[in-house]
Amino acid sequence: MASKKINKKVFGLIGRNIDYSFSKNYFNEKFRRDQLANCSYENFDLDSIESIPSILSQSNLSGLNVTTPYKRDVIRFLDYLSEPSKKMQAVNTIRFEKDGRTTGHNTDVYGFEESLTKLKSLLPKKALILGSGGASSAVAFVLDKLEIHYQYVSRNPKNDQISYQDVNADLLKNHKLIINASPVGTFPKINLSPELPYDEINETHILFDLIYNPKETLFLKEGKRRGAIISNGLKMLEYQAEKSWEIWNK
Repeated sequence: MASKKINKKVFGLIGRNIDYSFSKNYFNEKFRRDQLANCSYENFDLDSIESIPSILSQSNLSGLNVTTPYKRDVIRFLDYLSEPSKKMQAVNTIRFEKDGRTTGHNTDVYGFEESLTKLKSLLPKKALILGSGGASSAVAFVLDKLEIHYQYVSRNPKNDQISYQDVNADLLKNHKLIINASPVGTFPKINLSPELPYDEINETHILFDLIYNPKETLFLKEGKRRGAIISNGLKMLEYQAEKSWEIWNK
């Protein structure tokens, strides 16, 4: 009697230096827990964006996530974009359509909104977004939706952005929500934090760090020491991962 052939489904993460990645362990554990023996999740660690077409052309792929530094650059290799991704110009999830074409989505939006709104019932009306990369686009999208005014802070400010040197007591007095969307403080460089006047932060502030490794960054420790509400990016990642899974299985 012939054995039944198992239809293998391969999912994965595109990024650079992603050995630390949350996604691979999260999904493979999910597949074990849900007894999805035909599913696996792999890391595609790429030195250059130009290697992406060779990944996208693999016939056994069922879905991909995208992380730093390719959330913006991957767009030119895709066939379609969801409306939020188009607006943000950032993609973290790729769906393979039945005709073989690819659609870029952004589940960071869902993950960030879910985790932020569960922190406190009444959120501040003004926020600072630290960093201006692909992750910051999802943050800005959510803040727009929640009608929270925001100011970008960047090491190399452009247009209406400000520099870290511009962040002072008055600014922090009026911007009670501070979101670190930069990679500063990520393992292994855990002794770094965004350059802010932390002594001006108090119990009226909320500090949210998209970083999840380490669990408590120096940025969060500085806020916690001064009584601020703090959150890392772990719940956001869990929410966005489940939303990715939903998109792949539509």
